[in-house]
Amino acid sequence: MKYMNKSIEELHELLKEGKVTSQELIEESLKLSHEVQEKCNAFVTILDDAKEVPITDNLLSGIPFGVKDNYSTKGVLSTGSSNTLKDYVPFFDATAYSKLKEAGAVMVNKTVMDEFGMGGTGTTGHTGVVKNPWNTQRMCAGSSAGSAAAVAAGVYPYATGSDTGDSIRKPAAYCGIVGYKPTYGMISRYGLFPFASSLDHLGVLTRNVKDAAIVVDNMKGIDKNDMTSWDSSNIHLADSLNGDVKGKKLCYIKEICDINNYKNPSEELKLHLENFMKTIDKCKELGIEVEEVSVDQTLLNASPAVYVVISCAEATSNMSNLTGIIFGPRADGDNWIDMVKKYRTEGFSPLIKRRFVIGSYVLQSQNQERYFRNAQRVRRLLVDKWKELFKKYDGVILPVGSGPAKHLDNDKNMLSNDTDVLEEHLQIGNYGGFPSITIPNGFIDNLPVGVNITGNCYDDANVLNIAYALESAMPYKNQIAGGEKDE
Repeated sequence: MKYMNKSIEELHELLKEGKVTSQELIEESLKLSHEVQEKCNAFVTILDDAKEVPITDNLLSGIPFGVKDNYSTKGVLSTGSSNTLKDYVPFFDATAYSKLKEAGAVMVNKTVMDEFGMGGTGTTGHTGVVKNPWNTQRMCAGSSAGSAAAVAAGVYPYATGSDTGDSIRKPAAYCGIVGYKPTYGMISRYGLFPFASSLDHLGVLTRNVKDAAIVVDNMKGIDKNDMTSWDSSNIHLADSLNGDVKGKKLCYIKEICDINNYKNPSEELKLHLENFMKTIDKCKELGIEVEEVSVDQTLLNASPAVYVVISCAEATSNMSNLTGIIFGPRADGDNWIDMVKKYRTEGFSPLIKRRFVIGSYVLQSQNQERYFRNAQRVRRLLVDKWKELFKKYDGVILPVGSGPAKHLDNDKNMLSNDTDVLEEHLQIGNYGGFPSITIPNGFIDNLPVGVNITGNCYDDANVLNIAYALESAMPYKNQIAGGEKDE
């Protein structure tokens, strides 16, 4: 009997009844890890020596899971999918991972990501490209590509992720699963390799909304090591899921969802937006009021550039400690300056180096006002606009991306020139620290697509309950990736 395609609650029940052991679950998950590694290249490390733990009343006890490779895990290789840390073994655990371990969860692998989280494709990790389990000619998006692929392929019911722009939520959409980024600070960032500290969120990828709630209930909490964390002990996400959404209000943005705003739209884009409007009808059938709203197109168009400026500036600062002197594979050189220069030149991929150049440029004193400070001002305008919407609505519901997973062969991608906002609007959830969840929303050409709901800060339980009700009205819960499709 196969177990890893089941939900957390189902597995816990089987464990408590003695119908399966933790060791049997671990062995199955490890076997699947090696199979998925061959097909999708989803893992940096597979822990073949993972051991069973006692089964307690905690729903996560004894159940295998995966950890994104930018979480510090004591004694276990943690590379951030970068050559600059290819041999780095931490001496401490990230708080979020420590909490899962205390709950009795069993880590069986570390998942591949875009290098240090800087990428949305799953193709820049130092171990190679992550392939989509629904179709290995397609990408998973990023940066939580390995986690998304593994959960979608049924290796385990959940894996951890991190989200700086959409790095949990878009891979979830591309892989037909759930991706949840809680309110900023609900989960401690201590032990997460920092990318852009004001944007970084920890979260989870699962195959249903309730599992996401269960996992984050165990990950969250105030932490003395992270001054941005806050006390969420009065929030009980899983217990708040009742599916009662009558009278709730959602809105969607005309400038993003109206097909007439796109010149020469692809067939995938047309189908994606048609599919989204059918989901709006489902929301209304559930008793949710849904309205179309308008947001200034100029403000929306500025969002992707704001993300590049702020994230690159913060990354440049955060990663100045990656010198090869303190840790990492030390480079040769006649002096320490030459050693650092060689380490950073040869260790980082071209994408990372471009982002560091951008970050350094916008932080130069003569450029700060024009680029960095202006980006911060536009960020504030976008956050204020979304907060204005949240005064009237429980959330903003929008399609994720411009269609299903993109081809790994970029020449085959048929993208409109005006889909930047559609592709990048999830970044606004990071600008404001808003809770945001992506759930499966059907298929286009046998490939999954997703829909996202974003709500106001600290309103996670409400946002998840709306997603839970919508998920229950659609047939995409707990789906496992099918076989490879030929194209």
